[in-house]
Amino acid sequence: MIEPMRKLRLYMVFQWVFFLPIILPLCIIFGALRGAAQMAERVIEQIKADVLPQGETQPTIDQY
Repeated sequence: MIEPMRKLRLYMVFQWVFFLPIILPLCIIFGALRGAAQMAERVIEQIKADVLPQGETQPTIDQY
């Protein structure tokens, strides 16, 4: 009963060794692209919030 478990685990090890060099760089690349896209979206939203006129006027240093 121990022998089939060892074969299964050895097979899984071979799968990880084979596929990890393919999967890991893809995960890193797509994670970096997703993070860059989210950061660009946040920056654009902040630019819109800062540049576009709002309903309320915000006090500035000159008003005091």
